[in-house]
Amino acid sequence: MTSGTYNARRDELERYFDRTAVDAWTRLTSDAPVSRVRATVRAGRDAMRDTIASWLPEDLRGARVLDAGCGTGALSVLLARRGAEVRGVDVSPTLVALANERAPRDLAPGSATFAVGDMLDSAHGRFDYVVAMDSLIHYEGADIARMVSALAARAEKGVVFTVAPRTALLTLMHAVGRFLPRADRAPSIAPISRRELDGRLGSALAGERWRIARSARIVRGFYISEALELARP
Repeated sequence: MTSGTYNARRDELERYFDRTAVDAWTRLTSDAPVSRVRATVRAGRDAMRDTIASWLPEDLRGARVLDAGCGTGALSVLLARRGAEVRGVDVSPTLVALANERAPRDLAPGSATFAVGDMLDSAHGRFDYVVAMDSLIHYEGADIARMVSALAARAEKGVVFTVAPRTALLTLMHAVGRFLPRADRAPSIAPISRRELDGRLGSALAGERWRIARSARIVRGFYISEALELARP
């Protein structure tokens, strides 16, 4: 079940990506020149995408994967090339349109499909794996736990998601970020400590057969994100 804070934040992100940041996000997720700040974000996202992909089997033939908050679809395409049937879902019509536009024509038909919607909607079905790269980082801890629980309820084998770790460096960068040119500003994120995250996940997943199997932090300039994997024991 979603909360009022989740719904409000989801709607805010939809407005941001469809109105405020269309051009900036289009450039960031392409090979176009960007500012030094956004170049570090691009490098960090590339490294995180590779990390998440490396945690899934190399051979994904026959596996269904939900890319929750797929953005422009880069991770979806990467996994589809391994043989997965990937369903990319994002709240932003603009990003989904870019994902469909950028999808390589040599992908097998139906191997990567993109849709506008709520990534927590159970109507999307069940999957072998769920990935959520930088799509939970804008939510507070209670909502993160509810979101991870909802995604895990539809996964058979594993869930990989990212959070914004609460660090002194990230706090400093957020303070500096308020003085950056508007074009370089991203929507606010909600850092969370590992202790708080573990506690909230422990409560949200109580009785479920999931455990945190591994984690990895990626730091590239103005990009700091931590990936965690939920796996069956």
